[in-house]
Amino acid sequence: MDDSIDISFVVPVFNRPAEVEELLQSLCQQPQGNFEVVIVEDGSTQRCDDVVKRYNKQLNINYIYKDNSGPGPSRNQGAAMAKGRYCVFLDSDVVLPSDYMEAVERSLREHPCACFGGPDRAHTDFSPTQKAINYAMTSFFTTGGIRGGGERMDRFLPRSFNMGVRADAFSAVSGFAPMRFGEDIDLSLRLIEAGFDTRLYPDAWVWHKRRTDLRKFFRQVHNSGIARIELHKRHPGSLKLVHLLPTAFTMGLLALLLLFAATQWWWALAPIGLFALLICADSTLRNHSLRIGLLSVAASTVQLTGYGSGLLVAWWKRCVLKQGSFSAFEQTFYK
Repeated sequence: MDDSIDISFVVPVFNRPAEVEELLQSLCQQPQGNFEVVIVEDGSTQRCDDVVKRYNKQLNINYIYKDNSGPGPSRNQGAAMAKGRYCVFLDSDVVLPSDYMEAVERSLREHPCACFGGPDRAHTDFSPTQKAINYAMTSFFTTGGIRGGGERMDRFLPRSFNMGVRADAFSAVSGFAPMRFGEDIDLSLRLIEAGFDTRLYPDAWVWHKRRTDLRKFFRQVHNSGIARIELHKRHPGSLKLVHLLPTAFTMGLLALLLLFAATQWWWALAPIGLFALLICADSTLRNHSLRIGLLSVAASTVQLTGYGSGLLVAWWKRCVLKQGSFSAFEQTFYK
């Protein structure tokens, strides 16, 4: 650790040179501070080394290329190279507002902790689909507010798209586990179990571009549902009621559609219509756009059914059939 460096930004990258450039541009807009940037290229075929070279004179930046192993081991390798008191892990598709560093430093002075996380927002320049997906991932009606940005009744679990960990705490729990999904929640839980404190810093938010394709978004949240059962296996008691709601939604949606198909009773579609109306109205008011409101209905349905079906599949394979993690999800996590 170098006492002259407060923050080491660690960014794993896989085939996203354009997004890395946007992130580096936003880092250049931060007030002069004691920070460095560590870019870890995780076996990309579309490398970003040329992008990184263009910022060598503007940023204290290091670039690592390694074979593909997933985000957890990539972040660990970046953290091993980092010199700061804190490692701040960012996804490669985030962009920082100009006062991000100021918000982090102020929050650390006022409310010091071993691990912190911040919420995410949709930029005004995002496409309508990106804004709809952002709504689906941050709305109380879809995720229960568990991704940050508001008060929580239980311990806050930072997520690695915007997550800071003190170097000594990160080392004490041996960093990220080699999980393909859910590795950030696993790290947060292990830090808490080891006696370290975690906090939400509401002012340390980022713009998160997310997926632009609903099919890819479904796969992402489906894998997150699978990861939730993996986390339950690793951390008994971590599975909460809010995590089961998407599965209840998925099964209820399927039951109503089957009932309508069998009986042609239109009232069976009433709960679905009320859900769509609620999501559309809330998103329209938040985004000041009916188009985004309508897209949010599709994105929210994808978010809930993707997560719910992933959790259900994982519960059946891991808890009922007692399959091991690798044998149950070789095609999902390990291909």
